[in-house]
Amino acid sequence: MHLLGEQQAKGSIMNWEHVPFPVLSDAQFLMWQALLEERTGMYIPIERKSLLQSNLAIRMREVECLDYDQYLAKVMAKPAGIVEWTTLVDRLMVQETRFFRNPESLELFASYLERCLQEGPDQRAKNIWSVGCCTGEEPYTLAIIAQEVCNDLGLPSLFGVTATDISLPALHKAREGIYSARKLLDLKQDWILRYFEPLAQDNKHRPQDYRVRNALKQRVCFSMANMIEIENSPLRNMDVIYCQNVLIYFRKERKHEILDCLVERLAPGGLLVIGQGEATHWRHPMVERMPDNRTLAFLRRTETKH
Repeated sequence: MHLLGEQQAKGSIMNWEHVPFPVLSDAQFLMWQALLEERTGMYIPIERKSLLQSNLAIRMREVECLDYDQYLAKVMAKPAGIVEWTTLVDRLMVQETRFFRNPESLELFASYLERCLQEGPDQRAKNIWSVGCCTGEEPYTLAIIAQEVCNDLGLPSLFGVTATDISLPALHKAREGIYSARKLLDLKQDWILRYFEPLAQDNKHRPQDYRVRNALKQRVCFSMANMIEIENSPLRNMDVIYCQNVLIYFRKERKHEILDCLVERLAPGGLLVIGQGEATHWRHPMVERMPDNRTLAFLRRTETKH
């Protein structure tokens, strides 16, 4: 650190990409681990210490900070640390997502929605919640499927999708609804034509970038939400809660708490879809598991089981 001070005093330019970072000590790791779990619910086991260290190092180089404790103080400072914390969380969350991911779960969602909409011509609009929506591929997929079901039944667009995530940068991308052609590879060609519009190449857009058409985009509402504060969510009477590949970040006890809260936000007869293996031992008296071994999904009972 003394050498760095001398170089800066002489006006030299530091090449931060090649500056070696110290090893994250176990004590420092525990502080970061506790802070992340306290603020986001995300639990990083000691086995993933090197992954946390590398992610911290990347961001610390960007803000020209060489000390883990100093950077911790930076993100905890108020109000300036709020923006830095938001950026860091966005980097730490693994944003692996794509259109039409988990086809078995989406098939179950489509059949459930079709069955609900066939119950009568005066059905209210169905409320769908995409939990941990990342950059928008999942909620737009749910909206496409819901629109296709409505089209097949000859019904108006009787649905709305609420999409939530903790990452503000990810939500910004989702609201823009702009994706590369590579992102659309799993979509049928006629769906691409129906729900996306190609963008002209300019300084902002690459060749073959596509934007979600307004008719579909208007069916999806994006909002910031922290999973550990889900008991404060205003969302109620949801017909479908789609929560795939989110619970892997949490301890078992926290997972169960989140699922209990989600069940309370389901309408009677509503569908809860989670990822296979994410909460295999969770049980709740207000839901029953769907008889489909390819997915992990639950229906809220219309009457409480005693």
